[in-house]
Amino acid sequence: MRARDFIPALDLNYSVFGMLLRSSAALPGVAPIPSTATSPDLELHLGVSPYSEKEVSPDQEELTYVSSYCAETGEPALRIWQVAKDAFLRIAYFDGTQFWLDRKRENLWVRWPARSSLEETLTYLLGPILGLLLRLRGVTCLHASAVAIEDHCLAFVGPEGAGKSTTAAAFALQGYGVLSDDIVALAERDGTFQVMPAYPHLCLWPDSVQMLYGSSEALPRFIQDWDKRRLARGDRGTRFESRALPLGAIYLLGDRTPDLLPYVEAMPSQSALLALVAGSFASTILDRDMRGREFEVLGRLVTTVPVRRIRPSNDSARLGELCQVICEDFATLGFPAPAQP
Repeated sequence: MRARDFIPALDLNYSVFGMLLRSSAALPGVAPIPSTATSPDLELHLGVSPYSEKEVSPDQEELTYVSSYCAETGEPALRIWQVAKDAFLRIAYFDGTQFWLDRKRENLWVRWPARSSLEETLTYLLGPILGLLLRLRGVTCLHASAVAIEDHCLAFVGPEGAGKSTTAAAFALQGYGVLSDDIVALAERDGTFQVMPAYPHLCLWPDSVQMLYGSSEALPRFIQDWDKRRLARGDRGTRFESRALPLGAIYLLGDRTPDLLPYVEAMPSQSALLALVAGSFASTILDRDMRGREFEVLGRLVTTVPVRRIRPSNDSARLGELCQVICEDFATLGFPAPAQP
């Protein structure tokens, strides 16, 4: 089976997670980059599928993944099928939004239901879908956020609700550039690990917005029916870092402490490795060989990059002090003390 011959013109270029994307339409909220003769890493076809429903019978699809998380209706939030012996991968969300990847993972098709919009679809595309694509291409990704400190960066790793985006936003409030939110894509180069810049916004829950700005309504919603708020480039002085930067340290967000001040502690390499394995992004979709390669990469990572456990204060008013403690600890690792932006 091949993709349909009709494909909208691809004439807009974007850089996301270190990949060159060439899109058939503008991506709201993401600035395009100048045209280039370089072949794109991914061609993005918006509003179309690679084949018609009549071309694929049910017996040509094999269900390979069902998410454990369910929507309010009780159905799985996400399902993934292999189509026509892996000619395509079909990714379907509970709301009817669908994505298709070709066998080489070089083309991505996107369709959304009439009741939805491209803006809503981008909440899937820029985060979990591109994260899934990176994992399938063998790129190690952490469930983390990252900020720039001089010519290096820090990553904040932790489970959902640990405060990764909130901590990154607290650094942004102090003028530091943000590289990535929720997904940190790593590239191993010449014995170092580089973090690839992602998209120019942070995604925050209302309680985080309340902590940071004093009102949960201080930032706009991504979309009307979703509680999460968008901190975009330029909003309230926020800036985003467009350079790939070497990873200087990883801070694992631990349980909050009743102590007045947050504090940092070193982690043994074995504990750090287990924590990063648990904190890798979309690991459930990896096969055995891919998991083995990821374990090797993370093993090299913990011997190259310091991994620290940060225990934040349970007093949300001390977010500024949390940033200060992290910066001071970073300086003890042999990096120059960061200048206040």
